[in-house]
Amino acid sequence: MANKKNNQKRSSLIRLALGIVIIVFVNVISANLFTRIDLTAEKRYTVSDDTRELLRKLDDVVYFQVYLKGDLAPRYKRLQKATQEMLDELRVYTDNVQYEFINPSSNDDPKERYITHEHLKERGLMPAEVREDDAEGVKFQIIFPGAIVSYKSKEIPLQLLRPERGATEDEMVNRAIENIEFNLAYVINLLSNDQKPKIAFIEGHGELGLQETADITRALQQNYVVERVRLNEQVNILTERVESDSGRMAIRNIYKAIIIAGPDSVFSEKDKFIIDQYIMHGGKVLWLVDPVFASMDSLQFGGATMGITNDINLDDQLFNYGVRLNTNLIMDLIALPIPVHTGSVAGQPQIDFFPWYFFPLVTPQINHPVVSNLSAVKTEFVSSLDTIHIPKVKKTFLLNTSPYSRRLNSPVYINLNILGYEPDEHLYQEKYLPVAVLLEGEFSSIYKNRISPSLAYSKEIGFSEFSDPTAMIIVADADVIRNQLHYKQGYPLPLGYDQWTEQTFDNKKFILNAIDYLTEGSDLISIRSRELKLRLLDNTYLKGNELKWKLINVGIPPLLVIIFGIIYIFIRKKRYSV
Repeated sequence: MANKKNNQKRSSLIRLALGIVIIVFVNVISANLFTRIDLTAEKRYTVSDDTRELLRKLDDVVYFQVYLKGDLAPRYKRLQKATQEMLDELRVYTDNVQYEFINPSSNDDPKERYITHEHLKERGLMPAEVREDDAEGVKFQIIFPGAIVSYKSKEIPLQLLRPERGATEDEMVNRAIENIEFNLAYVINLLSNDQKPKIAFIEGHGELGLQETADITRALQQNYVVERVRLNEQVNILTERVESDSGRMAIRNIYKAIIIAGPDSVFSEKDKFIIDQYIMHGGKVLWLVDPVFASMDSLQFGGATMGITNDINLDDQLFNYGVRLNTNLIMDLIALPIPVHTGSVAGQPQIDFFPWYFFPLVTPQINHPVVSNLSAVKTEFVSSLDTIHIPKVKKTFLLNTSPYSRRLNSPVYINLNILGYEPDEHLYQEKYLPVAVLLEGEFSSIYKNRISPSLAYSKEIGFSEFSDPTAMIIVADADVIRNQLHYKQGYPLPLGYDQWTEQTFDNKKFILNAIDYLTEGSDLISIRSRELKLRLLDNTYLKGNELKWKLINVGIPPLLVIIFGIIYIFIRKKRYSV
């Protein structure tokens, strides 16, 4: 009997010692081998490789003052929780991320609270007025869904929640949660870079003006230095001569990307040459060109107009790079409605909305960082495009029409009277016509073998027949980047917002993605494309089943513990009974 007890004691001591050894061994291994397991379907808690690389480069503390604290509505508590979780995830990879959550309305003195709110506005944070309906009535609250981010001597406001006309609060909060990692990584990237990259809108050929591109310009200015450049046949307007490391003179681009938006006048050969050589030296271009010119102004006053070819002398250049813009207009059954005066009631004009088939709502058909999770993009008088095989150039179609499309070759007679008739669906059989394409690779100059050797070898020009690896995006509609102007007061409206239907489309997100992709590649933009599914409770179902779910949530966990304890005691008693 004594031997049996000694054996049991020895066995217990051995198990204890073995357990201690295993614990020490696991701790030593875990201290030197870092890993995390994310079991969520959309990898919500997995920080991307690009963000980790960005964090590794930090040489000082990035400090986030997040103004999401206090008695917040449930949807904003979700945003608060998601922001804190992502900041904690970033802290796992570096000690140089620090944060605090602040309640901007904690002061009971209304005057002091007002001063605090005004100070936050001066620092660049925009407030949001939240309305909450509860049993006690309607309650209004001013919140600041954003953060002030500082790094070394620099400070940037970060707006976590961006207002979108036509979107519900839940939709805006959902998008804010989807973009948390991107927004945090992007502001860290901006602060840690010494200077913003420069981009330019090209002018001088009837391109869209500042008013028509005001909203996208404001959005781009958060991350770029945005200039407007008139070529005027100045050879070095987009490039500059610099001394290389070896002491030789070289040509360098001044701008990370250029935007050619809606030209309606002919490009001279010299201006084309300037753009061509900018591309040959690795420059990126966002082309937004109307192959066919048509205007709603003529329709509004006359009820009819003609769509005519917009010959601006770019066809041969784009063809050389791998794209042909077709001189046609697309009609699509999936289109933006426009208001039409249909009569009057009691002396008041009666306005109805009808789909205007010349304004297709185009969508992506692929999963690519530029268009991933993108909803419909609004177009006006858009054309189709084709690609041509060019060695070393990869083509990716970004936006397409619906499966119910047709093409009308220029010249096109356009009449508002078609709104009064049901469309013949048999005519709309063309599917997924491409309207935007990404070209990536090494391009050849359109002026290869076309200029004299003396000019080709000029040090001032630095002519190159073949490009460095680069990229460009071509869109067969300039209105994709054009913001509407308020019909009464004339101020610019947000890009993608249609003031007649009060709907917001993803034009701005598409343009921002396009520029970010061209300038930064797929590094940070892939983070923005992540989609997180918020699994919300079904309040309608819960109303009649509160008691059942409360009992399940409260009763089942302790019941499982009791059952496990009984089974454990039973097994132990059976094993050690004499």
